[in-house]
Amino acid sequence: MLLHIVARGRIGRTPEAELVDRYVKRLSWPSKITELPDTGGRPPPLDPHTRLIMLDETGEVLPSKALAEKLGRWRDDGVREARFMIGAADGFNDADRAAADLLLSFGRATWPHLLARAMLAEQLYRASTILANHPYHREG
Repeated sequence: MLLHIVARGRIGRTPEAELVDRYVKRLSWPSKITELPDTGGRPPPLDPHTRLIMLDETGEVLPSKALAEKLGRWRDDGVREARFMIGAADGFNDADRAAADLLLSFGRATWPHLLARAMLAEQLYRASTILANHPYHREG
C-alpha cells in the first residue's frame, strides 16, 4: 500500500524537511510526497481503493499502535493508497472533512504544517515498524 503525504505549501530546505526525509527514507512501504500550492484547486479525485486521511485538530487522537492497526487492516483489505492530507493555514472545510475516511489529530494544539509533516512521517515509519514487529516502537 502506498503511503502518500499531500501537503499544502512548500517545505524547502528546512530542518523539518530533513526530518521528513529521514523518516520517509526508512519506510519499508512505498511512499510519495506531493506538495500543493498554499491555495487553489482541489486535489485530484480518489480511486475507490484509496483511503483519505486528513490531519485536522478536530480529528481522532490515535495511539501509534491503533494507527498501525488501521493501516494494516487497510493494507490487508486491498487498499492501494492511504492518502494523508495536510491542509493550509485555514485547515479544511466541512465538505472536505465529510469526504475523509479518517480525521486524524496529533492533539488539540494547532501545529505548523512543517512540523505536522515531520510528525506524520515519523508516525508512518513507526506504524510500519509496529506491523513488522521491529523494536523501534516501545510500549510503556
